[in-house]
Amino acid sequence: MLTHLNKAYEMTAMTPHSFLDPEGWVPAKGYANGMLAEGRMVFTGGLVGWNAQQQFEHTDLVGQFEQVLKNIVAVLAKAGARPEHLVRLTWYITDKSEYLGNLKEIGAAYRRVLGRHFPAMAVVQVVSLMEDAAKIEIEATAVIPHE
Repeated sequence: MLTHLNKAYEMTAMTPHSFLDPEGWVPAKGYANGMLAEGRMVFTGGLVGWNAQQQFEHTDLVGQFEQVLKNIVAVLAKAGARPEHLVRLTWYITDKSEYLGNLKEIGAAYRRVLGRHFPAMAVVQVVSLMEDAAKIEIEATAVIPHE
């Protein structure tokens, strides 16, 4: 499997995958620059912060963010995947100021739902999302390692 990797690419207890930090780079904090994974792949669509009945219980970014993460975990579970199998998250947010003003709360919600596993991520501000009440939408990619 991944036995050809050198020390710079070692797996951790948090993930069965390997983080890619090029030599000389300062390690990323709160996300990964890249990840190496082998196995069955799981892709989610863009998930928003509504519940299973497609109703928004939260009007704030932090509440919707936590719900999006719970939705991602539910989709992953359907495939037999867990949060530590995530290799990429792409976030689409509608308000950069609200995001930056709530980083501590967003971080706490992230750790409550996904733990301390930080895959490759991108956060992009968009003008709006297809669901008018949505403040955030996230696409996820996970890789379930071969047994």
